[in-house]
Amino acid sequence: MEKIEDKEEQGLTLQVHDASSLSFNTRLKWFAISFISGIFFCILGTGLLCLPGGIKIFAVFYTFGNTAALASTCFSMGPVKQLKKMFETMRLLATVMLLCFVLNLCAALWWHEKGLAVLFCRLQLLSMTWNSLSYIPYARGAVIKCCSSLLS
Repeated sequence: MEKIEDKEEQGLTLQVHDASSLSFNTRLKWFAISFISGIFFCILGTGLLCLPGGIKIFAVFYTFGNTAALASTCFSMGPVKQLKKMFETMRLLATVMLLCFVLNLCAALWWHEKGLAVLFCRLQLLSMTWNSLSYIPYARGAVIKCCSSLLS
């Protein structure tokens, strides 16, 4: 009985993988589209910050832009692999960005706290940067060394 269930689970996993696998060119195109739109929405949100009630628009566009930029990596390496990598021990601190996405929207839309919204946006930027650096060999170490030499 267990062998049949194992076969069904493996079959389902292969079906999901086959259904979601894209060609390299398609992944590359969607990576670029997602990443560029993410940057666009972040810049647009920052530009709309000056409008009345702009903090709400800013928080939504900025968070959407960061989400789109993060989704771009799902196209380059696949969503399952991306999620597994995000929750690895060395990247766990960088995954705080997901919490910042939610807290940013809460601060701007429901709590009406501009200071907190700006703080969570900054934390999003820092965690996204730290997460990006984790994919470049020795980049985090170089940043830490550079910052420590500047502080001393």
